[in-house]
Amino acid sequence: MTDFLDVDGVRLEVACHPGRAGAPTMVWLHEGLGSVSLWRDVPAEVSRMTGLASLVYSRRGYGQSDPVDVPRPLTYMHDEGRQVLPRLLHAAGVGEAILVGHSDGGSIALVAAGSGALPPSRARGLVLLAPHVVCEELSVRSIAEAREAYLHNDLRARLARHHADVDGAFWGWNRAWLDPDFRHWDLREFLPGVRAPVLLIQGADDPYGTLAQLDLIEEGVAGPVRRLVVPGGHAPHRDARGETLAAIAAFANGLESR
Repeated sequence: MTDFLDVDGVRLEVACHPGRAGAPTMVWLHEGLGSVSLWRDVPAEVSRMTGLASLVYSRRGYGQSDPVDVPRPLTYMHDEGRQVLPRLLHAAGVGEAILVGHSDGGSIALVAAGSGALPPSRARGLVLLAPHVVCEELSVRSIAEAREAYLHNDLRARLARHHADVDGAFWGWNRAWLDPDFRHWDLREFLPGVRAPVLLIQGADDPYGTLAQLDLIEEGVAGPVRRLVVPGGHAPHRDARGETLAAIAAFANGLESR
């Protein structure tokens, strides 16, 4: 069951799963074409496994949240991590958080923690599923292929089940990543500011990014890093569900004992 929160006059779709009082809340940040509904039952299952509450939300322009103007600025992930996410957590009454980000969501988590928008006292840990910190040629090729699938195959129809403004959701993401200036997009400046523990998970055959992304994060952050490469592609929580969810639960439970 979803609800809505008002954040600076923007209505954002949210779903909440209960957990222990006084414990950190797991905050789920979806990928570039994601939404609350596209996480399916994963947040609820991890909350059941850990006893921790979960807050899941659709960013503006996604799911049932308010639409967004396109084209998006190429800094849209910076803006989400530094401005929107802290305000969302304040509106939701979330103090300590464990950020669980998939793809674009993982990049947003790094910006939030690394910029100081969410200091270590609030961002207790980061779970990053197939995150990006630089733009790779592999990513650009796959995103160009997604454009063709959207225009000529059934991708638009499948996404329309999850987004009120499906064209805004798709083109806001696709045109940003395919903008020639996006080749210079780089989040490495934020990595030294990430002092919380980090869990990195990526599929061995991810078509949207190589394991070099994990290398850069592991070398750049200041906090401890655990790394897991699982079979499958860009969505470890679907392609290797059991292993991925067990790793997330173990990581979250370990943070509570720190």
